[in-house]
Amino acid sequence: MDEWANFRSFSGGGWSARGGKGGNPYVLSATPCGLSTGSAIAAAASMTAVTLGTETDGSILCPASLNSVVGIKPMVGLTSRAGVIPTTPRQASTGWHNKDRPICRTVAHAVHVLDAIVGYDPVDAPATMAASKYIPPGGYTQFLKKDGLRGKRIGVPNGFFNFPNGNVQQMVYTQHLNTMRKQGAIVIEKLDIENLSVLLDSQNNGQQIALPAEFKLSLNSYLSNVLHSPVRSLAEIIAFNNAHPVEENMKENGQTVFLVAENTTGIGALERAAIRQLNKLSANGLKKLMREHELDAIMTPNNAASSVLAIDGMPAITVPAGYGKQGVPFGLCFGGLRGYEPRLIEMAYAFEQVTMVRKPPTFLP
Repeated sequence: MDEWANFRSFSGGGWSARGGKGGNPYVLSATPCGLSTGSAIAAAASMTAVTLGTETDGSILCPASLNSVVGIKPMVGLTSRAGVIPTTPRQASTGWHNKDRPICRTVAHAVHVLDAIVGYDPVDAPATMAASKYIPPGGYTQFLKKDGLRGKRIGVPNGFFNFPNGNVQQMVYTQHLNTMRKQGAIVIEKLDIENLSVLLDSQNNGQQIALPAEFKLSLNSYLSNVLHSPVRSLAEIIAFNNAHPVEENMKENGQTVFLVAENTTGIGALERAAIRQLNKLSANGLKKLMREHELDAIMTPNNAASSVLAIDGMPAITVPAGYGKQGVPFGLCFGGLRGYEPRLIEMAYAFEQVTMVRKPPTFLP
């Protein structure tokens, strides 16, 4: 599992000083993806029935997809973030793959866990209070419906399915779209998300300005409330890593992002402008597209749309979709607007039940 949600540096994911490098249980030499890696690996390999993780951008959706398990990323605030070190409170949520976000082998298992962890928490009052109005009476298990695709309007945006001709994933995703249509879904292809290239470019959309400053503030605040800790600030963590270069794998991983964050001085005019730009991009992008076309969800491969969904803390569910020629898993993601969890659960469960794609790990070399 990635230390610091893969926010210490730009190195490869799935590594921690305590646990080392995680392996994909289907193809051990393949990437398991980063961040909540351990949660996905443990669920996939049947080391545990359910796991939890946290997500800022892709931390649940990516490992779940590449380890052939189900990952639910609820909207920000639906589950409490108390005790979590969020990279940014704007985007961090818990679920199966975030703290208190479910990662399981089936949609039903993940939804049962979601029911157990949603709700108001006085320790995370503002976010959980705002989101609690979206929790349906009776919980989420009532949306585990085999006919959950019937009548759903599913958008397939351009820019995410860029596979070579004849690629296994492209062929499988096409088959899945046809399956959804046969199950009664209205699939609308070739939709354009406004300014998609900017939304996916953290250098130009404002994320690289806002995130480091938010991370430093969040981390220092968290450490100030820990009863017993040898470090009390980001600066002290940087110093600790420098003092233990072998244990912290500094030669390979470094701490580039930490250094950038430490050089920030809080949320000033530049950071506020970046956050406003992100909110505007989201409002004019996916949110506008979904409302104009009256969509219940967008469908994308793996975690391809995680950055688009993350900016406004929107929910998503990834479900096993297939396996490549070498046996490496890939997933299918349903994403929607805040409060769309019931619709996403219906679609994900119905898709899972009609396809039954998932198979046990193979542990190939």
